Amino acid sequence: MNTFFAHWRARLALGVLLALAGPAIAANEASASAPAVTVAVSAALNKDAVCTRCHDESETKPLLSIYQTRHGVKADSRTPSCQSCHGASGQHVAGGKGTGNASRPAPEVVFKTRSAVNPASAALVQSDTCMACHKGGKRLHWDASQHQGQDLPCAACHSVHVKHDPVLAKATQAEVCFACHKTERAQTHRLSTHPIDAGKMACTDCHNPHGSVGPKLLVKNSVNETCATCHAEKRGPFLWEHQPVSDDCSNCHTPHGSVNTALLKARPPFLCQACHSGDHGAQVNSGANLGGGAVTTVNGINPLANAAARAQLGARACLNCHVLVHGSNHPAGAKFQR
Repeated sequence: MNTFFAHWRARLALGVLLALAGPAIAANEASASAPAVTVAVSAALNKDAVCTRCHDESETKPLLSIYQTRHGVKADSRTPSCQSCHGASGQHVAGGKGTGNASRPAPEVVFKTRSAVNPASAALVQSDTCMACHKGGKRLHWDASQHQGQDLPCAACHSVHVKHDPVLAKATQAEVCFACHKTERAQTHRLSTHPIDAGKMACTDCHNPHGSVGPKLLVKNSVNETCATCHAEKRGPFLWEHQPVSDDCSNCHTPHGSVNTALLKARPPFLCQACHSGDHGAQVNSGANLGGGAVTTVNGINPLANAAARAQLGARACLNCHVLVHGSNHPAGAKFQR
């Protein structure tokens, strides 16, 4: 018993000593590593000071707010300096300050700006500068992408020096895209649209602006795969498939906005009649019995010659009966009924 208590007292004393010595040990370790961190941070800030002594808060566009972004976290050794992106630019630095700015040589790499005095560097030079750090991932297919093919540099969409890059937030991203894609802007203001204006969805939920193996810069290999990332209930597999659905969702839907509900290209029954142009009830043969040739009929009635039938066809619509148009596993079979 005495041995047990002696062992317990020894362990208690050791714990007290460690508790008292812990902060001192941590402080010593921190002080040992602090000089290395401080020297690295000071060196990075000194490099930036060559630029920020002139490019300060008096600039038309904010520059110093870059230190509130990931590109300005000097405690991270991967953080670039001004020269990492714009080049050493020795002639630009030596050009002086004030009235001589107009004749001063431009930095080695100028992003986005286009003017007679300070023309932007070639889009390829700008993009290669960014890609030196931002490799792989979603940017894997940048080369030969539509945006790269149009000579768009990264800075055409991204604002690096501001605290919050608008293109990275759902609430503000669309306005950046709509600066070029004006037709899509108009379509998003129609009756039926994805919730882009509400900030619940961004263009990059469907498109990868940095390049894709799919069409239209889609994030997946096809339109259907992209739509199914949200609309999984429409994916199937189904025992009874609707051919235009399994082929391409955009056969019936327009993705950016429509004057018809559910983003449909046209309202039923007219959308359905784009493909289903034969007899519906098979009681008459349109081509043989109707002078106009192949005319859509419902229960053998020619709606073009009968006002009551036209009203019935327009009001009831096809989807009142054929509700499972995306595909069905129901025993009713290929008619996609309830």
